[in-house]
Amino acid sequence: MSGSWGEEVFERIYARGADPWEVETSAYELGKYDETLGVLPRERFARGLEVGCSIGVMTQRLAGRCDRLLAVDISGEAVRRTAARCAGLAGVEVRQAAVPAGWPEGVFDLVVISEVLYFLTAEDVGMVARLAADGLVPGGAVVVVNWTGETDTPTTGDAASELFLAGCAGILSVVEQRRREGYRVDVLVREAG
Repeated sequence: MSGSWGEEVFERIYARGADPWEVETSAYELGKYDETLGVLPRERFARGLEVGCSIGVMTQRLAGRCDRLLAVDISGEAVRRTAARCAGLAGVEVRQAAVPAGWPEGVFDLVVISEVLYFLTAEDVGMVARLAADGLVPGGAVVVVNWTGETDTPTTGDAASELFLAGCAGILSVVEQRRREGYRVDVLVREAG
């Protein structure tokens, strides 16, 4: 597949079942979520953005670390499931949006982009990197997580991570990189001041 994956592809995936990626039960997913939360450079954030919220398992966990959290996904069905899961959580907003075209307005002090970038074209990954960097407050952090195994997506996870890092070079600084079985985590910050 040469272009970014579209909404219809993800709607078909979510039509397969309540948890098509097994994010509630997979040791891989749960370990990755623990790792992601573990690399956050602060305990608390004023306004977070989660790109690719899926069914909201990570959204629930991020909500405990953010005063306000905006969770977005390309799939309307994923957004409905996340909204239902997070209905009782204060400060959580869930919205359907495809990135980069639907990147939300405003500024954030935390952006989490987990297992999304390799579904995009190289050009779109670069645009997402610039949008994330431009919308990050001084002292804010971006956490990028990508699958490193084989894929039939437009880019590989490693290539997507490297494209993202290149796209925000000079604006954000890499402060931590971790490689685990099946995925990598890159943490970037915008210098304060």
